Formats: sequence, C-alpha cells, structure tokens
Amino acid sequence: MSDNSIKYQSKDIAGKLANGFLKNPLTALLGAFLLLMGYLALNIMPREEDPQIAISGGTIIVPMPGASAAQIEKVIVNPLERRLQEIKGIEHIYGMAMDNVGVVNVMYYIGQNREDSNLKLYDKIMQNMDELPNGAMQPQIKPFDIDIDIPIVTVAFYAKNPAKTNEIELYKAVKTLQQEVNGIQNVSKTTLQGAHKAQFNVQVDLDKLSGYNLSLGQIMQSIGAVTKGVPDVKSRTKNGELVVIGIENAIEDIEDVGDIAVADYGGSLIYLKDVATITEGTDIQNFKSATLTFKDTNSSKFSPEYKQITLTASKLANTNAVTVANGVLDTIKSHDNELASAGIGYVVTRNYGIRADHAVNELMHHLIITIVIIALMLVFALGWRESLIVTFTVPAILAITIFIAYLGGQTINRITLFAFLLSLGLLVDAAIIVIENIHRHLHGHGNENQTMEELLVEATDEIGPPTNVATLAIILTMVPMAFVGGMMGSFMKPIPYNVPVALIASLFVAYIFTPYLSLKLLKKPTHIDTKGTK
Repeated sequence: MSDNSIKYQSKDIAGKLANGFLKNPLTALLGAFLLLMGYLALNIMPREEDPQIAISGGTIIVPMPGASAAQIEKVIVNPLERRLQEIKGIEHIYGMAMDNVGVVNVMYYIGQNREDSNLKLYDKIMQNMDELPNGAMQPQIKPFDIDIDIPIVTVAFYAKNPAKTNEIELYKAVKTLQQEVNGIQNVSKTTLQGAHKAQFNVQVDLDKLSGYNLSLGQIMQSIGAVTKGVPDVKSRTKNGELVVIGIENAIEDIEDVGDIAVADYGGSLIYLKDVATITEGTDIQNFKSATLTFKDTNSSKFSPEYKQITLTASKLANTNAVTVANGVLDTIKSHDNELASAGIGYVVTRNYGIRADHAVNELMHHLIITIVIIALMLVFALGWRESLIVTFTVPAILAITIFIAYLGGQTINRITLFAFLLSLGLLVDAAIIVIENIHRHLHGHGNENQTMEELLVEATDEIGPPTNVATLAIILTMVPMAFVGGMMGSFMKPIPYNVPVALIASLFVAYIFTPYLSLKLLKKPTHIDTKGTK
C-alpha cells in the first residue's frame, strides 16, 4: 500500500478534516496565516478598559416665561409625557415642572440604537409643536451622549507661581491647548473643569435700582444691546462683494461698561455706573473651582493648594483608547517649553489608555505562563513531542477567536479578556484528547499493518463524536447569557459571543493541526512480541 492511500473510511467530521489536511501542503500555510491574522487583530483592535454600552435617551426643555410650576405641569409636562409614550422602546419618562420651565427626561431600553432613538425623539417633538400653549418657547432637545461623555484622559494645569500667572492667563493657555486637542483624530469631546473666564463683573445695588424704578431685566437688556458684535449685511455690489457696516467693539474697559445708558429718568439718562459697581476680573458667578496639591514622598507633607484647570478628552465609540490617549498627551508634551516659560505646570490625573493597554499586556503575559505550564505537564504525561503539538493549539485558537472578534467590531476590554481567560482552560481539551488517542494508537498492539497516515486519521475520527457532544454541551451553557437583558446583559455580552467561538475553533484546530503535526513530529514505534520477533 502506498503512503498516499488511506483505506480507513472516516465516519465523523473529525476524521474527514484530519484526512483532508493531513498531507495537504497548504496546512502549514494555513497555520501561519491564522497566527499572523491573530497577531495583527490583537494589535489593531481598539483597546478600552470597559465595554461601551449603548444607552439612549434625552432631555426636552420647554421654557414658558411667567408660568407657575402648576401651570407648566398641566399644559407642558403632562401632554409631553403622553406624546412620548407613543415612541417604541422608551423604558422610563421623568417629568419635572418648575416656574418658567418644564423638563422631561426620557430613557430608552438598554441596547437601543442611539442614533435611531434620538431621531425618533426629535421627530415626535417636531410633530406636536402645534400643541404647545401660547407663550411657550422653542423646545430644546438634548440627547444623552454617554458614549462620548466619559473622559479617557484628564490633565490638571496649574500656575506654579500664582503671583506671576493669574487665573485668566492660565485659562487662556489651557483654552488654546483645548482647541488643538479637539483636532486630534477620534477625539470626540473636550471640556475644561474648574476654569474661570475673564469678564467685567456688574454688581447691581438693588436699593438704587428700586429708587430709579428700574428692573434687572432692563439692566440686562441694555448690556446685551452693546455686547453684540455681529455686523449687519446691507447689500451686495455689482462685483458680488458684500457691503458690511459694523462698529468697533463698544466695550474696552470698565469706564465703557459704566457709561452704558440703561434708562431715561426725568429727562436725564441713567448710566450703569449709577446703579452698579463694576470691576474687572473673573466670572464671579461661577462657584465651581478645583485645587491641586502635591505630597512630598520623603516628608509625607503636602504642598500648598494650587488652583487648577482640568482638561478632559473623550474618544469616539469603538476607537482605540490607547492611540487617542497617546495622541492627546503627545500634543500637550509638544507645548512643554511654552507652558514652562508661562509658569504653568501640569499633571496627568487619568490615563485610560495606559490601563487598557496594561490589561491586554497582562493577559498576554499570563497566557504565556499558562502555555508553559501546560507544556511542562504534558511533557511528563505524554512526552515532549506531544507536548509541543498541544502547545501550538493555544495561540492558534486564540488567534482565530481574536480575529473573528475583530471582524465582528468588538473591542479588547476587561470583559473580552475575561471571556478569553474563562475559555482558556477549555481550549486545550480537544487537542489533548486527540493527541492522547493518537499516542494510545501509536503505542498499542495490532496496528502493525496500518500506515502512519491511517493510524492518525483513525485515532482522530474515533474521538470525534464524544468530543463534539462535550463541546456542544459547554457551548449551550453559555448561550442563555446572550439573552440576559438590561445593563448586565450588555456588559457581559462578550462572554457568550467569544467563548463559543473559542470552543468551536478548538475543535477545528485539534482535528486539523494535531494530526498534521503528529505526522511531522511523531514516529510509529516498532513493537516486539513476547517471542522476540519484531
């Protein structure tokens, strides 16, 4: 019988796969391709600490100046709640009625498409605009942006010497950096926390206001009339040029603010300086601030508190937190000399990218340790050649799983890594069963007339049915997890997605590569009977 002919007829998919790939020259190429695809997917897949869960909802704000809370509830909040109940997929509606304004919050079921939910919410409001009462203003619709509201990088900027660098200069420097960070690819949103802007502060004397029979509304209207700097477009010339008539900014200093006319009292103009105290400084109405202090590691003492501004940067959904975080920090570091000359220091208080990258690298480290432990155990149980064959299957199975996860648009996060670790102990089961049965057939009696190829195919085919059933049973225990709803279901979704893929991949790897590598590395021993003949 020639080496290329195998008389054994495979009964199971295991034997058929073994027979088809046993002497196929493309088997080695397939193995190398799988490992390469897994490596590329591992490096290309977006990395993040936690999976991003689709949370949809929004807030509808309807102002109605002059209306009481009871009126707002009756004519705005209650009718709006009834209309929003018509939208499919809404789980909760919370309405709040206050003087002058009604607010309704909408929460969709977890997992609803955010873009579709926002569109349905906007359409429903626009369709019922005619039902708003007289005096109600245009509704403001603010969708939830959970995907982009969680910052992945936060950097605290502070003035090293507050006497030389004041809050306004600090704000301007950080504001310039914020604009540059906003332009980084996949950065979705940036904010400044604890910032105080420069402004003219007008503190109105209520007694003087009452004496002149004026209202705060008149004061605000007068100030607003001269702070609008948008010029009027008058006409277009024959050459197509625009003729714009505008004026220079009317407010340059405190005196300009004080000279704003607010009313005519008995034939005399009343100026803002007559009823208010005007100062130049920061936005005193902003009570939010943040401080920063440092701990001396040698003395365990804390430094004085510095006023600081925290720049936060968030990323777009399903993008790599590591890449985005590094891009933000590299941009800030490129301005180190400018910040130092301005007396501004900074501290990175949160780097989501490092944590995500560390989690993935930690997994790879533990996988290597696990593979080494498995290899050592099999060396003593079966031999070093058999151990080498089984050891190859672990990275091959993980490569297939990671590559399929990448094609499915998943990210590498804590739950994805947990799914890989959970399935790790199950991955080598099929390969160990196959190699153990091959080992038994090789060293058993009665196989003298079988070629090595026939023996490998028969040994693989023999354990196919029980191995398939056992693997299917384990997969079925994971399937119910895919139907768990709510926050927990969305959070744990990578487990029922990745564990079954890993288990199915383990079967194919065991049935294809274990016999193939056995043919290359193992040899059929020569048996000696009790009479001493070979």
